[in-house]
Amino acid sequence: MRRARPVLRAHPAGRARRSAPHLVLRIGPALRALHAEWTKLRTLPSSWLLLAATVALTFAVGTAAVSSVSTRECASAAACHEDTVQLALTGVWLGQATVLVLGALSMGAEYGTGTVRTTLTAIPRRATVLASKAAVLAAATGIAAGTAILASLAAARWILPGNGFTPEGGYPLLSLTDTPTLRAALGSTLCLILIALMGLGLAVLLRDSAAAITTGLGVLYVVPLMSDLLGSPTWKDRLERWAPTPAGLAIRATKDLARLPIGPWPGLGVLAAYALGVLLVGGAIFTRRDA
Repeated sequence: MRRARPVLRAHPAGRARRSAPHLVLRIGPALRALHAEWTKLRTLPSSWLLLAATVALTFAVGTAAVSSVSTRECASAAACHEDTVQLALTGVWLGQATVLVLGALSMGAEYGTGTVRTTLTAIPRRATVLASKAAVLAAATGIAAGTAILASLAAARWILPGNGFTPEGGYPLLSLTDTPTLRAALGSTLCLILIALMGLGLAVLLRDSAAAITTGLGVLYVVPLMSDLLGSPTWKDRLERWAPTPAGLAIRATKDLARLPIGPWPGLGVLAAYALGVLLVGGAIFTRRDA
């Protein structure tokens, strides 16, 4: 009589071990793409110049704005009704130009030199290329923006009391432990990251650095200027509510929020819709057309 052979059952760990190489194969190209995009960004001289300019301009403009305002022109310190946090973050308005250029050049430079073909030969999955480029760009912009914003708030904390904005006058020292101040700081950092991604999306869409930069700067600065030129209060309110720059920069406000055309977080949401919308449309076209 033959003995029955034991039935061999696959152990769950065995399946996990067999699936592990497939997971590594999936993660491998993504890590290589991230490393490649980081190498390209850090070896491009303009990247460091633009990141340094973002920190310098944001800090310089914010410090100048804080230094130029005092309570001497008001009947009392409290009567000034100054939003000192928003005042300290005035430089974000100019810093958005440098991050837009950084985002546009991160992709436009590859189209200009033709190296985009080499990139797509090494990493054929275009969605992986674009996602990696966006991730590296967002990280670099976030570090520069965060540094500039923290430096601006620290300088304002030191300068404002000398200009009459003291706790006794109703102006507490700026601190990130204050929820509105923390929200303004984090939101302003996100604002600059989103604008950098908008620049990337425009470069992918237009395949030209100059065209992307020109279009982006027009959207950021010319469109808000139109709200001041229009005689209609209705259209002015609509532009301030739905144009990307006025809406996004509302995140800096910490006082009289009810008087704003749009709230801080909804305003940042409008900017995010513009930035991510352009990036997604550009990405969809990028995956379907020739390099």
